[in-house]
Amino acid sequence: MPQLSLHSPVGDLTVSEEDGRIVALDWGWGRDQTETPVLVTARTQLEEYFDGTRQAFDLPLAPEGTEYRKKIWAALCRIPFGETRSYIEIARAAGGSPRSVGGANAHNPIPILIPCHRVLAADGIGGYSGGEGIDTKRTLLALEAGGTLL
Repeated sequence: MPQLSLHSPVGDLTVSEEDGRIVALDWGWGRDQTETPVLVTARTQLEEYFDGTRQAFDLPLAPEGTEYRKKIWAALCRIPFGETRSYIEIARAAGGSPRSVGGANAHNPIPILIPCHRVLAADGIGGYSGGEGIDTKRTLLALEAGGTLL
């Protein structure tokens, strides 16, 4: 599976492709580096996002998961840049419960591109399983709010 890595304000990221579509975004530097057209475009768009010049991604995504999780991830992709939704709002829009939405978020194979960081708990920031956890989520939310990145 072709992979390409990049440095970012939230740590090194590796994007993976299968059949011309993005299937994963993982924290850490991948062992093998392959510059396919899709992966180069993904790296460029992520760099633009972190530079504050891109608010939406235009990439072919193919996350692997259950039909329910795919439905939740599609709902996440409809949350506009710089906005947030609660777990209960996503559950109302896509079905399930706030807990099942949290489970789908935790299993999101393409974080940032599928913006699970934009989902908050009713009483606070909620969880985040990528990078450095809550600190990474706060950094992504600050970036989208026009704040400075640490």
